[in-house]
Amino acid sequence: MLFAKEYKVSDPSSEVIFHAYPQSPVAEKVRVVFGIKGLAWRSVDIPRLPPKPMLTALTGGYRRTPVMQIGADIYCDSQCIIRELERRFASPSLMPTSEQGLMWCLSRWTDGALFDQTVRHILGAAGDGLDKEFAADRGRLYLGEDWAAALKQANADLPHLVSQLRAPLSWLNTQLSDGRAFLLGEQPAAIDAQFYHVVWFLRGRWADGPSFLAQFKELERWEANVQSIGHGTSREMDPQDAIARAKGLEPNAQTGVAAHDPQGLAVGQSVTVRPDVNGGEQPVAGTLRYADAETVVIERSAEDVGTVCVHFPRAGYRIDVTDTAA
Repeated sequence: MLFAKEYKVSDPSSEVIFHAYPQSPVAEKVRVVFGIKGLAWRSVDIPRLPPKPMLTALTGGYRRTPVMQIGADIYCDSQCIIRELERRFASPSLMPTSEQGLMWCLSRWTDGALFDQTVRHILGAAGDGLDKEFAADRGRLYLGEDWAAALKQANADLPHLVSQLRAPLSWLNTQLSDGRAFLLGEQPAAIDAQFYHVVWFLRGRWADGPSFLAQFKELERWEANVQSIGHGTSREMDPQDAIARAKGLEPNAQTGVAAHDPQGLAVGQSVTVRPDVNGGEQPVAGTLRYADAETVVIERSAEDVGTVCVHFPRAGYRIDVTDTAA
């Protein structure tokens, strides 16, 4: 099932470089978007667990997966990545209907509460069979400082957690019951990728996932349709080459702050950016270059990567001003 012509890169500064690992469900969400748009892209494998020195050299410390790089512009979080892909490669659109605003609002639930619930479910179901190092890292990231106790509780609460996932999957099954190929109709949209990564995660990482999903016949039909889209065309890239690409180019991010900024941000301020949860993660520090309601961009320089612009979403991220502009 092909929905777009393959995008040919003629300028290395516009080449999409994707930093991820194969088992990442959030990376799978973006790979589906690559497929919808028929993109050619470069794949940089990163470790599943910290340290991730090649990645954090580019991001300034952000360690989550995935990260997209285009030249010396670095895009963190799938929100930011998908928005930028839609801006650069407008056809076919990820928003094929007029409900773009509602789709973005719904994505805050699919990527937030629904995904966090699915992680808790899968970690809890694994129980003592979970790799200890992986459990400690992801437990701290998603379950908080008292992650070990939360993991035991998730295991005890597994029937309840299954029931909480059964309801939204039933809703999706109903949405698809008129025979439509995708959630909004005959064309795939961003919201298909945003729900698919949860289903993909359940099927691949929970032992009972296939039997659980089998009760949702329309959902399984849709799942096969999304899978058939593919991931576009990828070629491997060495992480050192990705760093050299960034160092050899200048970032293209725009400069400015949109009116009515609630935090009174200004270009040139020293700021830090981090996820708006207590996951024990390192904030990324730099100089504010751009901010609007959806995005914040900070500029940072280091000897190994040169000057880069790191892009984050505003939704779900905290910006702290560490000093004022000169």
